[in-house]
Amino acid sequence: MASFDSLLDKDGVRLTVDDAIATVTLTNPAKRNAQSPALWRALAEAGRLLPGTVRVVVLRAEGKSFSAGLDRRAFTPEGFDGEPSFIDLARGSDAELDAAIAEYQEGFTWWRRSDIVSVAAVQGHAIGAGFQLALACDLRVVADDVQFAMRETGLGLVPDLTGTHPLVGLVGYARALEICATGRFVHAEEAQRAGLANIAVPADQFDATVTELAAALLAAPRDALIETKALLQGAAGRTYEEQRAAERGAQARRLRDLAGLSD
Repeated sequence: MASFDSLLDKDGVRLTVDDAIATVTLTNPAKRNAQSPALWRALAEAGRLLPGTVRVVVLRAEGKSFSAGLDRRAFTPEGFDGEPSFIDLARGSDAELDAAIAEYQEGFTWWRRSDIVSVAAVQGHAIGAGFQLALACDLRVVADDVQFAMRETGLGLVPDLTGTHPLVGLVGYARALEICATGRFVHAEEAQRAGLANIAVPADQFDATVTELAAALLAAPRDALIETKALLQGAAGRTYEEQRAAERGAQARRLRDLAGLSD
């Protein structure tokens, strides 16, 4: 595949691929990358279009803000062109509303696939849906101007774009509740200290740091990284003894593969 092949560019989302690294970019800086159902569908499509060569996916955003969250047109009677408004959706049956939200979530669910490692590069505002999109990734690098906030509860809603599970996993129940209930900003220093950010750097070091992290992830053998990711992802749901057994099974597979004895 040629370097920087563009596989998708629509509805505020661009997907480019350079061999083992894919970059998904939010491309509507004039609106601070506000999100819409069309953008969520484009994110889901980006996941489906990833070539098998891709090992690392970097999520970026153009402009000063990563994403200011949901486009407020969603709350107007008119909604988005060609889309049912949220008010219209609320008038539907429980099954219809559940199906609509499940479709929206698909743009947030593929980032933790076992065959890739995803890195969110976050600058400026990452609010509501923007915060949840950053949380959808495996890792987060933030610029020192980052401002995370979960504003849904203050609007009479709940965070429903897959963000609650990783948030609790990263910072614990009590802090997750406080962040969501108050809607306050979490800045770079606290984000790194609390585990929301793996790395926080000054803006002039931001791009280089993301590039260096992607390169470090590519340095590990692919199959070993896939097995390690699966072990870590499942650890919280296993007992200590179950995790020990999972480690043994994974290591047996790796040793057989290295010895050329795998099926």
